[in-house]
Amino acid sequence: MTGRAVKRLVVGRAMRSDRLGETLLPKKLALPIFASDALSSVAYAPDEIFLTLGTAGGTFAFTHSWMITACVIFVMAVVVMSYRQNVHAYPSGGGDYEVATTNLGPKAGLTVASALLVDYTLTVAVSVSSGVQNAASAMPFLHGHEALVAVLLVVGLTAMNLRGVRESGSFFAIPVYLFMLGIFALAIVGVIRKLAGDLPLAESAKYTLAPQPHMDSLSQIAVMFLLLRAFSSGCAALTGVEAISNGVPAFKKPKSKNAASTLLLMGSISVAMLVSIITLANWTGVHIQDPEHPGNLLLHGVPVKGYNEDTVIGQLSHAVFHGFPLGILFVAIVTGVILVLAANTAFNGFPVLASILARDGWLPRQLHTRGDRLAYSNGILILAAVAILLIVVYDAEPTRLIQLYIVGVFVSFTTSQTGMIRHWNRLLRAEQNPAERKRMRRSRVINAIGAVMAGIVLVVVLLTKFTHGAGYAVAAMVVLFFVMGQIRRHYTRVREELALEDDGDDQLLPSRVHAVVLVSKLHKPTMRALAYARATRPSVLEAITVDVDPEETAALQADWERRQIPITLKTVASPYREITRPVVQYVKSVRRDSPRDVVMIYIPEYVVGKWWEQLLHNQSALRLKSRLLFTPGVLVASVPWQLRSSQGHELRYDAPAAGSVRRGQ
Repeated sequence: MTGRAVKRLVVGRAMRSDRLGETLLPKKLALPIFASDALSSVAYAPDEIFLTLGTAGGTFAFTHSWMITACVIFVMAVVVMSYRQNVHAYPSGGGDYEVATTNLGPKAGLTVASALLVDYTLTVAVSVSSGVQNAASAMPFLHGHEALVAVLLVVGLTAMNLRGVRESGSFFAIPVYLFMLGIFALAIVGVIRKLAGDLPLAESAKYTLAPQPHMDSLSQIAVMFLLLRAFSSGCAALTGVEAISNGVPAFKKPKSKNAASTLLLMGSISVAMLVSIITLANWTGVHIQDPEHPGNLLLHGVPVKGYNEDTVIGQLSHAVFHGFPLGILFVAIVTGVILVLAANTAFNGFPVLASILARDGWLPRQLHTRGDRLAYSNGILILAAVAILLIVVYDAEPTRLIQLYIVGVFVSFTTSQTGMIRHWNRLLRAEQNPAERKRMRRSRVINAIGAVMAGIVLVVVLLTKFTHGAGYAVAAMVVLFFVMGQIRRHYTRVREELALEDDGDDQLLPSRVHAVVLVSKLHKPTMRALAYARATRPSVLEAITVDVDPEETAALQADWERRQIPITLKTVASPYREITRPVVQYVKSVRRDSPRDVVMIYIPEYVVGKWWEQLLHNQSALRLKSRLLFTPGVLVASVPWQLRSSQGHELRYDAPAAGSVRRGQ
């Protein structure tokens, strides 16, 4: 099967640019596509809350998890209300980046962009790794192979997203809705069994948690710090909220209204599921120990060794659906699947954001290219590659990866909400209608509360997680910030260098064209190059050959004269048997003698059909072109000669050439 056939099998048939409108999403598809990250975060946010609080030992997690959950829900409500303002004010799809750039300046926008790009990458790594870990609770044969399975899942997600947003959304919608069904079924059955008095305890309820060595005696400051760290871990439930504001253009009309409705629905469902899981975890006595420091679980005061602890949802499903194995298996499967599919939010957000940044000159322009299925293929492939690298480096352990997480999203939350305050201030200065001014003031208050809350969470996250891995994420953001700045400066410098001058000197023609045909031997490719050069009617036309072997050079001269070729053949000496240097030196000498002349170099080249044939031909031509392209006033033309092995290959390369940009309208 040819590469083209494999591509069509994986990606599907190419779509015309005028079919872009067919890819727009109704709310029933937009919810699973853009909200899968936020919805799925309730599958690992409770784990992080109980794990962090559990380091204090005893019943600390049960007595304080409610406090943490209430704070997380409050922040979630504020952030959702704030972002509903964003999608109405900035429906173009730039999201936090556009809000920050427009209201706070390019550097603020670049800060948000750096944070979001890092966060989207971590979303894929964390979600897929967490999904594999959850699946391993129901399928023990996955233990020890989590990283490999996670990598294969990322590859599968990449292939699906290359087929286009709508097609991948249709495929992923059912698992997302099944996950909602599974969690709400778990909650309903759990409440019914609790009211009936027959709700079993979780598997880990028989154990007690010993405090970690540094937690033996908790001062008030230590308790506060621990609660703040648990709060920052629980705020993982807020990740993905910003994805809808970045994806407004993908919604069907009315875009802003549909996006705002989807955002509210997503927040309501997330809060309901988070409260349900935390409540059931407290009722069933779930304990979670830190996998980085095992041995904190005690049974009758003795540390438990070799105990593979399930996730919170895994333990809850075994307790609530005790005696009903199908229910346990269903929850395990849909949880694993939704955690994997949560990465799809990043696969939709990252490429769109990268495309906008490329349009503005912050990233390579190839990222603004739409692929065959009108998706931003280059961005999808880069996201997948970096996520796979993280999964391999961290061995698909979500607890280690999540420490790098959520810093970026709260940087964007804080910056964009601050930008929205300035947005309303600017509009209020020009608005005279009292009703509109009242609405704007109300919106400004909402965004102000959102900025303050997001800023507090960001500070807490940095204080409590910086040494646990968040520092690496901050470093990645800083590096990305400076790299994008350098890319922008490069594009600006090139644009200024290529701009036409007003005096019109750029339109002057050269005084003459001095054409040079490179000759290694006399054969059909050489004759074609000579014929092509003569057809262009240059002012001066000559052929040169490099004297590497005197006998071969003499034979070439004799054959040249015998065939009476009406072009002068010059021999360039090469005492050290080099080819590239003597040709470059000769060309430079021509330029020195006539600085206003353009030197046109014609190089005969073979066109081959096999990759290994390329290694056997054209190497001298490649080196020559590489050197001559850096010589001012020199133009290089390749004159192709197709060998038999290349016949029919032109049909395989009907796609645009590498580097060409196809922009969807």
